[in-house]
This record gives sequence, structure tokens and C-alpha cells, in this order.
Amino acid sequence: MGFNECQDLVNKYIEWLKQSISYADKEGICEITTPFLDRHNDCLQIYVKKDGDNLILSDDGYILRDLKLSGFEITTEKRKQLVNAVLSGFGTQLRVDEIVTVAKADNFPQKKHNLIQSMLALNDMFITARSMVESIFKEDVEKFLRLHEIRFTPSVKFTGKSGFDQSFDFVIPSSKDQPERVIQVVNRPTRQNISFLIFSWADTKEVRPVKSTLYGFLNDTEQSINAELESALEQYDIKPVLWSKREEYLPELVA
Repeated sequence: MGFNECQDLVNKYIEWLKQSISYADKEGICEITTPFLDRHNDCLQIYVKKDGDNLILSDDGYILRDLKLSGFEITTEKRKQLVNAVLSGFGTQLRVDEIVTVAKADNFPQKKHNLIQSMLALNDMFITARSMVESIFKEDVEKFLRLHEIRFTPSVKFTGKSGFDQSFDFVIPSSKDQPERVIQVVNRPTRQNISFLIFSWADTKEVRPVKSTLYGFLNDTEQSINAELESALEQYDIKPVLWSKREEYLPELVA
């Protein structure tokens, strides 16, 4: 492809972009509708208002409202750090629930582009919201083990008596004082997830060394754990470890 053909493609893209953008005056605030689509295939809109010599660009809180509807709320410090890291990469920030950036007339195009990019980046979080939070909690458990110099093997599979492979997050090998300790992280301790954990261990326990013990690390940072679920785990010789009380189990994990 020659230079002229390449330039022609760029010019066509710019022309399409110009034709696809619309704007309206909303009581002194400029509403700009862009051709960039969110997860609902709706066009993203941004809002611009004058503040002295500055221009304040905002999404009017749309992205975070939409994330909340998908089940992703910024309720913990870890999530706040994650969102702020995404936004700072584009030079934008949160003001209450709005994504905003400040521009001058001469850098407005770049600032507008940065705001749209940050909106798209946060919008994509809905796709990975649940798996991302699960991954964060699993990383927290791993950091806890490393902090206390607990030796472990991550991501192991055991073949159960059923013949099916059962996956577990960590295994602490046996020592002269303690048997093998298996750890499974449960980010959302629902009845369904606890039942699945019980089945996995019941299928696995008989083929593991004698006194091998499973510890279920339960995330109670965002919700309290139903006592019945803890009791159910104990009935199947699974030790429920509430994340808020993890330090209490150090003696038997370190040994």
C-alpha cells in the first residue's frame, strides 16, 4: 500500500469521525455524542462546561452507574485503587461518581479523546468484573502466604475417586508437625459455591494422604458469612477461614 492510499484511508476515517459526532446545548452545557459505543451499543456522550478559562469534561456519572447495574461497585480500597489506576493512565479522575478531566481550548481535542478512552476502559470492566474480583482476592491470599513465608505450590489438580480432576488454589506440603494442607479460595461464599467445594473435597480426600486438610478461605470483606455455611464445611472436615480472622490460623499454616 502506497503513501497516498494510506493517507486517503486516514482522511476517510477523519471525515467519518466528523460526520458521526453531534452536539447540543443543554442549558449552557455542551452535550457531545460520539460514535464510540458502550457495551449496550449506545453512543457514548460527554459533557463540557466552561469554568473560567478552563473546560470541564465529564461523563456525567454514566459509566459508574452502568457498572453498578452490572454488579461492580467501588466499595473497597482495592477496587478504588484499580479504578484510579485505569483513569490516571488517561489523565482523568473521579469526582464523586463522574469521570472528569480539565482542558484548555488548545488541548481540548486530546483531552476529549483521553476522556473517551477512559470511559471505554472502565466500561470494559463489566465483562471481567466478577473474575477480576476473584483474581484480586486470590492474589491477596497468595500475598498473605508469602508475607509469612509459608511454603506452597499454587494451582494444583488432584484426580478424585470419581476419576475427575479437582482443582485447588494452593497446597502446603506436609511437615514433621503438620499434614498436607490444601487451600481453596472462595470469593463469594454462596450456598452453591460452598456445596461445590464440599463435593470437590469429598471426591478428593480419600485419595490424599491421611489427615490431609482442606482450608476454605472465605472472603468476608464485603458480606458476612452465613453461620450455616461455616457449619456445613466443618461437617465435612473442611476448615472455614474467614479472611478477617486469617491471622488465627497462622500457627497451623506456618508449621
